[in-house]
Amino acid sequence: MQQGMILIVDLGSEDNSRLARAIRSLGVYSEIYPHDILEQEMASLSHVKGIILNGGKNNLVDGVKIDAADCVYESQKPLFVIDHKGKKPMDLGAMPACDKDLQDVLRPFVFDVCKAEANWNMENFIADQVALIRRQVGNKKVLLALSGGVDSSVVAALLIKAIGHQLECVHVNHGLMRKGESEQVVALFRNQMHANLVYVDATDRFLYKLAGVSNPEEKRKIIGAEFIRVFEEEAGKLKGIEFLAQG
Repeated sequence: MQQGMILIVDLGSEDNSRLARAIRSLGVYSEIYPHDILEQEMASLSHVKGIILNGGKNNLVDGVKIDAADCVYESQKPLFVIDHKGKKPMDLGAMPACDKDLQDVLRPFVFDVCKAEANWNMENFIADQVALIRRQVGNKKVLLALSGGVDSSVVAALLIKAIGHQLECVHVNHGLMRKGESEQVVALFRNQMHANLVYVDATDRFLYKLAGVSNPEEKRKIIGAEFIRVFEEEAGKLKGIEFLAQG
């Protein structure tokens, strides 16, 4: 069952994650979306009960204050504004410093205005996502670049739970991680979680490309470009891939 959600629109605040945690602690699911969310995506979020526009001191891009997309204002969902003056006159709020105070400020909006129900917890979320993945993927295969970081590891664990060996993971060792980190990725996902994991040791390729380069930004670009090349090479060897997962 798809649960109600409070949508947080990111307008540059450093407190978005804290805000989402506060709402979830009330038993209501919350997600953070960029300020320029597309109209089609906004329309697809039928389970949104209310929207929070969260501004702050960082809501400037090239000196221009960013605002939420028109589709956010036109959604006819209840709006709660924190430290931001948008396209329509609204009362401004300030982000409380104390988490309990933040929950107290949010509680009337979430429950009285948005009529959200406190029926969310992590177990429900995982079960919902597993069911959603199974419906969408069916019996097809999914490809994931598994770096071993938090994001890709969480996505991998969720996909393994949902579709098992229909998931194909590719881990590229570029030689720039902490000592033994790639071995830990293999031990966890291949040996313990029994995932289909392709391990690629491309250390020499990356070090060759980076030889003599001192500029950090140039290094970043080289690493990114070479990673894509290696990943695409390995992906081309796998058959029947229909979906690309990102994390």
